[in-house]
Amino acid sequence: MSAKISLDQWQALIAVVDEGGYANAAEALDKSQSAISYAVQKIETELGVRAFALEGRKAKLTGTGQMLYRQARILVEEAERIESTAIQLSQGWEPLVRVTADALFPQHCMLTALDAFARQSPLTRIEYTETVLSGTDEALLRKEADVVVNARIPPGFVGEPLMRVRFLAVAAPDHPLNQQESLTHEDLRQHRQIVIRDSGSRRIDAGWLEAEQRWTVSHSSTRNAAIRRGLGFAWMPESDIGNSLETGELKVLPLKEGVERFVDLHLIYADGQYAGQAARYLGEQIRLAVAQPCPGVTVS
Repeated sequence: MSAKISLDQWQALIAVVDEGGYANAAEALDKSQSAISYAVQKIETELGVRAFALEGRKAKLTGTGQMLYRQARILVEEAERIESTAIQLSQGWEPLVRVTADALFPQHCMLTALDAFARQSPLTRIEYTETVLSGTDEALLRKEADVVVNARIPPGFVGEPLMRVRFLAVAAPDHPLNQQESLTHEDLRQHRQIVIRDSGSRRIDAGWLEAEQRWTVSHSSTRNAAIRRGLGFAWMPESDIGNSLETGELKVLPLKEGVERFVDLHLIYADGQYAGQAARYLGEQIRLAVAQPCPGVTVS
């Protein structure tokens, strides 16, 4: 006969670990200390293992207890997601969908998706946040987003290929770098590079060549304006370049190699298979928007 441990009992074990003891766990769960103790004993008895070992007056997890704790957290979180999904389905679409996208994602694609979503569910509120580099990861890990477009897929999440963004090394036509016939990356290091600040806490410097004259700005529009004024060079996504090459506002740098770069973006649902109806629908609209002809974008 298989052992039968209730979710309440697993929650008791988790609380003992997270709260640092039986008394604190009882307070956190609003139960008596004896009830918490009984729940843990029930687990140990039913499974024939020792989850805790006494060290002085403190109970510490055994090796087996550590494994049980990790798996119990997964079990309880899964149960909570199932309950949340059931509630959402019973109430219809979610009243709020939070979408976070790396600033590389073309703005017009997102606006097209949001417009289509609004026609289908006008009463659902949308919170849209544009982030840079690790800021998108943190929105997922902190559970601050439901739908995410990001270049990286943090551990524990599943992403679907969405699109590929092409970057070109550019500067203003009269910039000194565009007065040479051929350039190397070493030549670039002698000039000002303009990069966008990581909006997360990790402060990643993606694509920086360690140029001494680096300028770091907080928004792509500031970088774009600075490049067009001849204040530096940068690798810019083609969606930001627009028709500036045709109009002569910008010029591709004559690099021997590395003039273009590519970044793959992914569509991620924070709750995975338990994503709500509204979040799923918005994700599909994002995918449809990307599938339309778009400069600088290759659909994955």
